Amino acid sequence: MAEPGLVRGGFLRHPAAAPLAVLVAGAVGTGYLYVTDPHEPGHVLPQCPFRFVTGLLCPACGGTRMVYDLMHGHFTAAWLDNRALLLASPFALALLARWMVEGLRGRRWRPEPSTRTQVLVLGVAVAWTVVRNVHS
Repeated sequence: MAEPGLVRGGFLRHPAAAPLAVLVAGAVGTGYLYVTDPHEPGHVLPQCPFRFVTGLLCPACGGTRMVYDLMHGHFTAAWLDNRALLLASPFALALLARWMVEGLRGRRWRPEPSTRTQVLVLGVAVAWTVVRNVHS
């Protein structure tokens, strides 16, 4: 018989629930993206709201194409899709892994970057947005 806490939504409150949900959603999205070339028009893929409204590239524009190219071994194309996002990806994956490990250990975790780190990340994102829009 199942534990009462699990039946009444206890699992959804477990510290591993959110990172596991993100992992499952990411796996499903990655599976769809693997067989869906974002370089070709006509696919059901999310559009960038920032670009839709402003006509400008946001710091993450090209990320979908970058992931597709990485999954297919096209490293040069991935670099050209979004250099900054490609360089930041290992850090994002490390944060996701830490979140997952801590959740599976039954502990809640969230990154607590210093003010300096937050300013640095924001500054890089703004600079990247300006550079890629001036040069495109």
